[in-house]
Amino acid sequence: MTTTVPASTFETPLKFAYWVPNVSGGLVVSTIEQRTDWQLPYNSRLAQVAENSGFEYALTQTRYAASYGADKQHEASAFSLALLGATERLKVIAAFHPGMWHPGVLAKWLITADHLSGGRAAVNIVSGWLKDEFVKFGLPWLEHDERYVRTEEFISALRGLLTENGYSQDGTYYSIDDFTLSPKPVDVPGRPHPEIFFGGNSTAAQATAGRVADWYFSNGRTLEGYQENVAGVLASAQEAGRAPKFGLNGFVIARDSRKEAEETLREIVAKAHRPAVEGFRQSVQEAGASTKDGKGMWADSSFEDLVQYNDGFKTQLIGTPEEIADRIIEYKKVGVNLLLTCYLHFTEETAAFGRDVMPIVREKEKDLARAQGTELNTDLLPVVPGVSAEEAAAATAETLPEDHPSTVGVSA
Repeated sequence: MTTTVPASTFETPLKFAYWVPNVSGGLVVSTIEQRTDWQLPYNSRLAQVAENSGFEYALTQTRYAASYGADKQHEASAFSLALLGATERLKVIAAFHPGMWHPGVLAKWLITADHLSGGRAAVNIVSGWLKDEFVKFGLPWLEHDERYVRTEEFISALRGLLTENGYSQDGTYYSIDDFTLSPKPVDVPGRPHPEIFFGGNSTAAQATAGRVADWYFSNGRTLEGYQENVAGVLASAQEAGRAPKFGLNGFVIARDSRKEAEETLREIVAKAHRPAVEGFRQSVQEAGASTKDGKGMWADSSFEDLVQYNDGFKTQLIGTPEEIADRIIEYKKVGVNLLLTCYLHFTEETAAFGRDVMPIVREKEKDLARAQGTELNTDLLPVVPGVSAEEAAAATAETLPEDHPSTVGVSA
């Protein structure tokens, strides 16, 4: 499947983000060593290292009930505010569930966060797949496609309240009568309001993203699978006269040789916490099965895929820095604007990614733009000081708690 990629994709440098590890056990459900911690001291230093390494965004995860092997997790909105306060340039995306938040309450929170951070707050709207979180809170549980009806109303209301005075909306789930929020968000050139991210692999999710999202996030995908997602979003967006941007999840294993990187991947999977992964697999694959056409996040994920619970291995960012840069460029060719990354050892490996991979990507982006008859707009590149391997290692040592295990276990 081919998609028409706009010229602006080739002219605009890729943006890089990382998953905030505000959850215990790291980003793979495995007992392999992960020099990563879920608490604020570690995450504050990680955010500083990331913004000094060329990362422009961080995404804070949301979950209320412990799942996918984690037994502890901080709430996304409060944690995001702390990270915004610890950084100067990094944009922090906090994740929220419709049905647990009202769009008016979230709009007010987002405006305040935006002012506190000088225009660096963003949100990721998550329709929700974990039924227990809603049912055990005593909240209504909607079937798959209906959750996206609610999400679309939620995002429409959120955008309206951020940008309009006297906003009104008459919907099935949210009815708002002539409401004005003041102040409005920070006036950032080129940004009509704080960015609204949204994700999902199902047909309903793609249609919703095209109609209302600023950014569409995809779980890890093969090139072919990602093109299918992009095509579905673009079909909906074109009907609505919109042009969303596209993000993709990927787990990065950058090593001196491809053999070493592949050995690391094999070790991650070999040390998978099988009961936790199987429990997660059973829960999430119901999401795909519940759709009308059987398509959805995790619907085609294997056990090995789910050891990284957002399918990050599928993107295949595994090998030497040069090989990973080549792979990233292949995704840019099919429409990726932002790469959302995760790692075993976050502080050291985000610094290494900025130091070893990003420069190669930038040179390849220039070549790609010229091949498309245009030029990469290097004025849009973040200006960063860079972080040495020694600085990154010291940041990890300073912030891991004294009782941090050398091998991070996960709960059943």
